Amino acid sequence: MATDTLKSRAGASGAPAPGALRRLLLDNGALTALIVLVVALSALSGDFLTTDNLLNIGVQAAVTAILAFGVTFVIVSAGIDLSVGSVAALSATVLAWSATRHGVPVAVAVLFAVATGVVAGLVNGFLIAYGKLPPFIATLAMLSVGRGLALVISQGSPIAFPDSVSHLGDTLGGWLPVPVLVMVVMGLIAALVLGRTYIGRSMYAIGGNEEAARLSGLRVKKQKLAIYALSGIFAAVAGVVLASRLSSAQPQAADGYELDAIAAVVIGGASLAGGTGKASGTLIGALILAVLRNGLNLLNVSAFWQQVVIGVVIALAVLLDTMRRKAGATPVASGTGGPRGRQAATYALAAVVTVAIVGATSFLHGGSSSSTTPKMGLSLSTLNNPFFVQIRAGAQAEAKKLGVDLTVTDAQNDASQQANQLQNFTSSGLGAIIVNPVDSDAASNSVKSADKARIPVIAVDRGVNKAAVNALVASDNVAGGELAAKTVAEKLGGKGRIVILQGQAGTSAARERAQGFAQGLKAYPGIRVVAQQPADFDRTKGLDVMSNLLQAHPDVQGVIAANDEMALGAIKALGSKAGKSVQVVGFDGTPDGLTAVKDGTLYASVAQQPTQLGKIAVDNALKAVQGKKVAPTVKVPVKVVTKDNVAGFSG
Repeated sequence: MATDTLKSRAGASGAPAPGALRRLLLDNGALTALIVLVVALSALSGDFLTTDNLLNIGVQAAVTAILAFGVTFVIVSAGIDLSVGSVAALSATVLAWSATRHGVPVAVAVLFAVATGVVAGLVNGFLIAYGKLPPFIATLAMLSVGRGLALVISQGSPIAFPDSVSHLGDTLGGWLPVPVLVMVVMGLIAALVLGRTYIGRSMYAIGGNEEAARLSGLRVKKQKLAIYALSGIFAAVAGVVLASRLSSAQPQAADGYELDAIAAVVIGGASLAGGTGKASGTLIGALILAVLRNGLNLLNVSAFWQQVVIGVVIALAVLLDTMRRKAGATPVASGTGGPRGRQAATYALAAVVTVAIVGATSFLHGGSSSSTTPKMGLSLSTLNNPFFVQIRAGAQAEAKKLGVDLTVTDAQNDASQQANQLQNFTSSGLGAIIVNPVDSDAASNSVKSADKARIPVIAVDRGVNKAAVNALVASDNVAGGELAAKTVAEKLGGKGRIVILQGQAGTSAARERAQGFAQGLKAYPGIRVVAQQPADFDRTKGLDVMSNLLQAHPDVQGVIAANDEMALGAIKALGSKAGKSVQVVGFDGTPDGLTAVKDGTLYASVAQQPTQLGKIAVDNALKAVQGKKVAPTVKVPVKVVTKDNVAGFSG
């Protein structure tokens, strides 16, 4: 033992002891992974290591980090909270609803939002501590309840955020993003709670051994109530920050963010078994996810492969944590994480090493000449829909023809993710940006940032509210909606009972098509709309909603769907009735929709020619880059395609 001690001291005072570096890396696995990512992405992309992009990463990490700080309390105490994303959306919706629709003072509305988070957390804690429900089940139930209440309060549509609160999405002094500042403050609060308070020590005690904690006199049930209430508070703050970035409270916001929050906590070194974890590790975990997504966007990695890479990184992080524990690395426990001086020295050393290596790699890009090839970014609302896949195909084909370097990203119907992508495009200094908004209001702040950077923006298929774009390339959705209404009404002889499947709330396409349906049906008083329900432009939801509506309205004779995907879902629900006793009209003219028209199950589709939308968008973006004049609105004609003319139609 004395010999071991001497060896240890010699290693500390002289040359590094064998395996000392390995032990240092294992003790700080998440920090090591972050350093490796930063160095690698700095070497691979000259756009990564810029002030604007690094601030973007901070903004993009903010919401996940704030959620994850709250989840850290729960995981340290050996629990789980799947409801934080829904609670964030609900809290933001309560704030916007009370402040804008009921005239409640903004300060009071903010308190209502925080109180909403507290109540949700207390309900979770009560179900778990006193109702004896497993945390997974209790918070899964709250996930559904919270999301449902957000939809009920907002009636499925985004609610504009008060200007005074929207400033949370702005910058201080023109350079420091407020979301980053909020993230730092909430991180410090989380670290203080974990390391310096009675409830923080209680979390570690409960997570380490709940029965032992109870026998030692700890009031475990009351502590769990407080723990989940804290998680709810952090979720509410995250929701307000997210909504301020998007200038609106989105009832579908933060969908799936609970998984990112849990991933950030685990990547940061916490154990799902409880008893270990710290706020600094959680912050590093959130930064890893943000750096990874940002870097993959800059490197033009396919949106589909990005999901694969992020999943692999999460798995590797957990594997590294397992290796660390087996190697006997210092556990992150009790809120201390080891001597504070040693911990601070480790972080300082990591910063010095990172700056040195990144400075060296920057020479790889320093002497490179700027390319004359025009560079553009295209952010699509989703690639899980054939219509938008066709827009991408048309844009890529035209970009190749014109010699344009086009980067395409998939927002996966997440307005926050699209905001991140547009920020990345802006910080990369692209020549032009083409955006197909997830939500017309939520895209406004990002488009304004691009405008400030003098980057031309072209909107495709859907407009952007409260922000200037150089051109909107779209079909006339109102005229198309009128054509759809006229087509189904004439097929039914001017009389009949129909249902309408609406698109995703908040999008200009859904709003304009619904307006067109209503206007078109005014000319046919014999047509009665027995039900209107949103199915979010999704085939599966179209199937489910239509199946439900058939239970209440089995004698329906016609269906108008705001896109072909929902129409195809309705056809599946109708079975043998489709094309015979029930006439279905879709919208978009997608390949699957046109096939259904040929088969006779879909009576007609109001075709938009999505390939042309993508092509024309790239053409106009290039004109804007070259300083040529572009029309503010470019309308692509729509056409009713039936079995009679489908053979000669191409999108």
